[in-house]
Amino acid sequence: MRVLVTGGAGFIGSHIADLLADGGDDVVVLDNLLPTAHGSRTPPPYTGRHRFLRGDVTDTEIVAELLDGADAVCHQAAVVGHGVDPSDAPSYALHNDYGTAVLLAAMHAAGVRKLVLASSMVVYGEGRYACPDHGVVPPSPRRASDVDAGRFEPRCPTCEAELAWQLVPEDAPLNPRSTYAATKLAQEHLAGAWARQTGGSVWAMRYHNVYGPRMPQNTPYAGVASLFRSSLVRGEAPRVLEDGRQQRDFVHVHDVARANVLALRTDGPAGDLTPVNVCSGTPHTVGELAIELARACGGPAPQVVGGARAADVRHVVADPARARELLGFTAEIGFEKGMADFATAELRDPVRAQPANASATERLSS
Repeated sequence: MRVLVTGGAGFIGSHIADLLADGGDDVVVLDNLLPTAHGSRTPPPYTGRHRFLRGDVTDTEIVAELLDGADAVCHQAAVVGHGVDPSDAPSYALHNDYGTAVLLAAMHAAGVRKLVLASSMVVYGEGRYACPDHGVVPPSPRRASDVDAGRFEPRCPTCEAELAWQLVPEDAPLNPRSTYAATKLAQEHLAGAWARQTGGSVWAMRYHNVYGPRMPQNTPYAGVASLFRSSLVRGEAPRVLEDGRQQRDFVHVHDVARANVLALRTDGPAGDLTPVNVCSGTPHTVGELAIELARACGGPAPQVVGGARAADVRHVVADPARARELLGFTAEIGFEKGMADFATAELRDPVRAQPANASATERLSS
């Protein structure tokens, strides 16, 4: 099988490309090596085993060339993460949504009908919660006064009772709360429309908190595990927001790559998009992550500093059932082993700091 992996020099995409090649597949990698994630515009050494082209998914000619003879596309290219501020919105929309539209149009022209799409847990917004008296309810909006007072747990919109978190299934309501989240949901909608128009199939892989080798470092676009490890490498204590009890599902990148390969080898419903949570199935708190990583790195104990970022959510914990039933996927790397490995794992070259007043275009092109 010939597979085009967009973003194939990146954190997750590179592991998918390697695993496909290990299985005998013909891998073609497209990556623009954006400075928000890569410390160098030179392709990383691990891309050397694949046919690699530095270019952007927004370039119609390049994408059309690389789709010639392809059987499927694994679309990982995106600007990711929480971002800096609303000035990032044009770059998110350009690379994530317009880029996806260009790719889908080129797939239609080339007759490629199978897509595995990197989506994210962020499309859910807040996780799933239940009130003792009112059942499953959306939480009340987070109030700044509650955060300032150290009250972080979501409340029932009817009775103000503290809510309990539950596993989030794929049919949960979608409510993106950041620019990045909005563009990931738009990617799903674009891909779903393409599938209905062409009879193609889409697996939308809703990644939860992915960590592991080749993560970017020293960038606001990286995940929390990378930010904590970067602090520890500098000899600094990880700074944990809120009270550290936010529940997440941390899943190792090797498991995520395996889930993608399973999706590429599994026929999805024709003419439809099927979302799938990609997770470990075992939740841990952000505080536990910081403690385990500090222990594994031999670094200073984490500091719980309170506060919260504007678009942060309290708990998002995935239901792993659909991935197991449809793809035969169950995560294999446990939390303690994964963190011990991550403490010494190779990360990508540090991302060069951008000036605080740099525009989104400057951050992408410098």
